[in-house]
Amino acid sequence: MRRATSLQRRLGFGLTLGVTLLWLLATAVTALVVEHTLNKTLDSVLEETAQRLLSLAVVEIFNREDTDLLQQVAALHPHEEYITYLVRGKDDVPLLVSHDIDLSVFPETPQMGLRSTATHRIYGISAVSNTFFIEVAEPLASRRQAKWQTLGMLLLPLVVLIPLSLIGIWWFVRHSLRGVLEYRNMLEARGAGDLSQVRGKNLPAEIVPIGDAVNQLLERLRRTLEAERSFTANSAHELRTPLAATLAQVQRLRREVPDGPVQDRAARIEVSLRELSRLSEKLMQLAKAESGGLLAETPQDILPIISHIVDDFQRAAETPLVLTLPNEARVMSSIDPDALAILLRNLIENALKHGQENQPVEIIVSGDGMLRVINAGVVVPREALHRLTDRFQRGKSRAGGSGLGLAIAQAIAVGAGATLTLASPAPGRIDGFEASFLLAH
Repeated sequence: MRRATSLQRRLGFGLTLGVTLLWLLATAVTALVVEHTLNKTLDSVLEETAQRLLSLAVVEIFNREDTDLLQQVAALHPHEEYITYLVRGKDDVPLLVSHDIDLSVFPETPQMGLRSTATHRIYGISAVSNTFFIEVAEPLASRRQAKWQTLGMLLLPLVVLIPLSLIGIWWFVRHSLRGVLEYRNMLEARGAGDLSQVRGKNLPAEIVPIGDAVNQLLERLRRTLEAERSFTANSAHELRTPLAATLAQVQRLRREVPDGPVQDRAARIEVSLRELSRLSEKLMQLAKAESGGLLAETPQDILPIISHIVDDFQRAAETPLVLTLPNEARVMSSIDPDALAILLRNLIENALKHGQENQPVEIIVSGDGMLRVINAGVVVPREALHRLTDRFQRGKSRAGGSGLGLAIAQAIAVGAGATLTLASPAPGRIDGFEASFLLAH
């Protein structure tokens, strides 16, 4: 079964991812806008620079003694020149160049207007009736560098934004879902037998109908189970008296009638009445096991109870019982003594009925509170093992019984917050059956 994902985790990661994607989208749009604006501004700078330099260059050339002489403008101090220019005459003869110029950047004949080469952005303009030409070039690498620097400054906040967003969103979602988390914890902490209403506080409006529906379902389930248990207990209780009276009358009849068909018929009736009486007793035990309240307020030593129950069976049973107690003086448990007695009696009865004759039934109590009842016998198939705790389920055995013993033990285990474990073959053996129960401390 696939593990469910936390709503808090979904919202936290989803919102953080959404904020990050929106920021990246905004960064991409901003980068395009910045690139367009930057190119427009730098192109305007190239035009303005070319127009201003050309007017100064024309004056400079006219004031020379030799107007055809190439002159390179000297730098006032060393620096990296981003914008270079070339002034040419009417015969494309270079007349004035910047100090750090690479003539291979410029075409052999001047071209007017803005254009781009593989490496530079160039603007050309003429003056004095197309007698003088100037071309100003700017490396495209400088523009790309400016664009990437701007993009980097926009992306840099993500390094801090993503962790802060995750922490902030996680805290906000957790704070907003506090009522839901408390409601979940209350449900997880409840035992299987606790059908009281769940009082959820600070639930979101969307969850309130679910909480109300859960409480209504628990209430309906509680009333149904109470009605079933009440019917079972009352029916069993009401049957005890007439069954006992009828059984006494049948036993009296057997003593009064001579041997013959009537005596045999009365014997069969007596056996049936005894079975009904035992079934009535089992139904009352089942009603008690499912009624809740199987834990005492204070833990107490369970070894005397176990010893007393095993002694009762040892005096009455033909099959020997072997009791093994821990070396510790006491084993403390919170299980109700009556519930423990019902549980142990049903496990021992099950072992005596379905175990191999002349083989002892072992009752072992360990120091950590593990109760084990082991009997010899044929191995129970795996597919039938997990059904033995269902009501009126019996193994493939000729022994009598109602099929309620292990169901009662399972109900007590659930009500006590423990687990009844069935194993066949018994651990460490090649045959047999073991029922183990870790007593609640």
